Parts: sequence; structure tokens; C-alpha cells
Amino acid sequence: MTETALLHSLVHHYDVVVRDPVWGDIHMDAPLHALFQSKTFMVLDRIRQLGPVALVYPGATHTRKAHSLGVYHIARRMVIALVEKGELACATRAGLKAFLVAALCHDIGHFPYAHSFKDLPLAHHEAIGGAMVLEPPLSEMISRCGADPQQVAAIIDPDRPLPDDGETRLYRSFLSGVLDPDKIDYLTRDAFYCGVPYGVQDADYIMRRLVVNEDRLAIDSKGEMSIEALLFAKYQMYRAVYWHPQVRAATAMVRKAVYLGLAEGALQPASLYGLDDASFGRLVARDDFRPFRLIREAEEKQLYRLALERRFDETNPVHNDLLDITKRIEAEAALAQAAGIDELDLVIDIPERIKLETDLMVRTNSHFEPFTTRSSLFNAASVASVAGALRTIRVFARMHVHAETADVLPELAGALLG
Repeated sequence: MTETALLHSLVHHYDVVVRDPVWGDIHMDAPLHALFQSKTFMVLDRIRQLGPVALVYPGATHTRKAHSLGVYHIARRMVIALVEKGELACATRAGLKAFLVAALCHDIGHFPYAHSFKDLPLAHHEAIGGAMVLEPPLSEMISRCGADPQQVAAIIDPDRPLPDDGETRLYRSFLSGVLDPDKIDYLTRDAFYCGVPYGVQDADYIMRRLVVNEDRLAIDSKGEMSIEALLFAKYQMYRAVYWHPQVRAATAMVRKAVYLGLAEGALQPASLYGLDDASFGRLVARDDFRPFRLIREAEEKQLYRLALERRFDETNPVHNDLLDITKRIEAEAALAQAAGIDELDLVIDIPERIKLETDLMVRTNSHFEPFTTRSSLFNAASVASVAGALRTIRVFARMHVHAETADVLPELAGALLG
């Protein structure tokens, strides 16, 4: 298919305009807009993108639906820029539509706090979303968009087998990489709604500098600073927003309650899928299961107070053992018993290892070089150091018991963590 025909498929009849406070006018065609207005996206409109972050940054009440719209917008701008430069030789009209639909639908499998539950025995939101697009009515709406639901599922879910074509592999890498539409939107959108200056990305400049290297997105040498800016932004957003101590306290409280609910049969995994924030609140409103009070307290900002924090040490076997949530719950119980408090009055939080993606190739003249070998700031050693510096083990306790054990609890926790 010619570049002119491909561009025509990306711009012709895109006359439905949705206003977005972050990116301005976002253009869709009628079938894509119908998909965006479906019941599935109405659920996403009732799920806060950042969950408990609004406890610290009151403006952070934007939704998964708004983020999905932004990811679609950046994805469309990305492929238009690449087609205009002749960088998508393998592209087809149906493949491009599948990529746009996948970008729009990439988060439809999300449920409240989903990112906080990564170490719980729950399905990943990508797998849930990949299955959803194959079932009516979504599959029918996707077909009306000119896309194949099977291809859309393969782009969304990285664990789904890839069809035997390079185009789908390319679009999957576009949706999950260093300069992917998801990251460009969430960093910019989250910064906008939190009122912080760290995350904003120069999307216009990034689009001008994009190229393709085999089956991966790459960037030309003039765009290297865009990668550095994105990595700086991600580091700062994690430090100031995503891993703020109060946010981590709320996350740990909710995660512990859900883990105990699953372990003791008060919750079933499937009962969490497809929920919005309000229905999740109703699900855990039961008074007959004590751990659920942690969720209600977190949502009412009755947050546990920091008792101790330590830098996570990958060489410390105790720290590594605590990555297993079952062992962490056992350690919480032992620590609470030693301090003479209820085991529900204490939580230990360990964030997952932050991934500062640097596996991007940079085009210099007629060849490609790894970004990490060209950057003095973000070589492999410095990236590992920066990521490690952010990762902190924290022990939080209920406020009144923390006051009662202000002397003994930090000492006991310090002995546990080493």
C-alpha cells in the first residue's frame, strides 16, 4: 500500500473531535468514537488513573478513560509521523487500525488499584483486556473500526502468541517501550493533574525524531535529549508522586486487605475484575471481615504513620524474602506480636523495582547505536543506581499504636530489616 493511501486511512473521516485538557483536539472517526463511548469505557471513566495519589495531590482525579484517549491520540500522531517519513514499509490499513484500537483499548482490563496488586494472585490487566476484545460486543465494534480483534488482542497482551507477521510485532513494541504512547501520555497527564512540572513531555519534538529500526521504535541522534528528558521525568514522578510515602502507606494498607481477603476466601479474583471505584468500595464495605477496614481507612485518609524506612538492598536475603507477599505478611505478624500490637495495625511496603527503560537504538548517519553506550548520564550502571536509590522499604503503623510504641517499634523493625 502506498504512503498516500496509508495516510488517507489515518486522516480521512476523522471528523469527530473530542476536547482534551492535555492534548487539545483529538480526532476520531465515527466507529472509533462509538467504541470510545461504549459501556466498557464508561467503566474506565469511573476508575481514577492514580488511585490513592489524590489523597496527596487533590487534583489527581483524572480517569483511565481520559488516559486511554490520550494514548490513542499519541499513537495516531506517532504512526502518521512514521508513515510520512516512509518508516512503516510493512504497514497495512487493517494493521494501522488494529494499532489505534489497541492503543485506545490497552487499559480496558484495569480494575481499581490494579497496579498496586501486581504481587497478588490476580490476572494482569493486559491479559484481561486481550480477552475482552475478542468477545461481543467489543469484538463487533472493533471489526466495524476496520481492525481484526485477534490482532488487537495480540498487540495489547504481550503474553499472547504473536501471528506470523512483522507488523503485529512492531505495533506491540510501539505500545510498550521507551517512547511508547502510554508513557508519553501518563507522565504528561499525571503531572498536569497533580500540578507538578516534572512529567511534561515534548510530544511534538518526539514525533519529529522517531524512526524504525527493524521491528523496534528508535530515534535519530537529534532526539536523544527526548529520551533523557523522559527518563528524568519518570524518576521525578516516581519520587514526588507515585512513591510518595503517604501514597505508599495507602497502597500497602489496601493491598494487605485484598491479599487477606483472597487468602481467607472473603474475595475471589474474578470478583475484582470489571469493577470501578464505587463498586470496589461496595465490595469491601462488609463489616464481618476485619481487614477490609484498612481499605476504608485508606480512602478516608486515616493513613498509617511511617515508623521506619530503609533503602532496599538486593544483597540482603531478608529484603529479598520480603518481596514474597506471603513472607511479608508473616513478617508483619511477627513484628506486630513483638511490639504488642494487632497484626492489622502494621504494614510493610516494598515498591516493585522501577524500570527506567533505556533499550532504545539511536540512528546516527547511516547506522544505529545503543542509547546506553552514547549517554554519559544514562549508562547501564547509572540507570541501575538511580532505580535502586528510589526503592525503599517502609514500615507503617496505625497512628495511635505508633505513638504508643514510638521507641520500641523502630528498633524492632530495624532489627528485622537489618
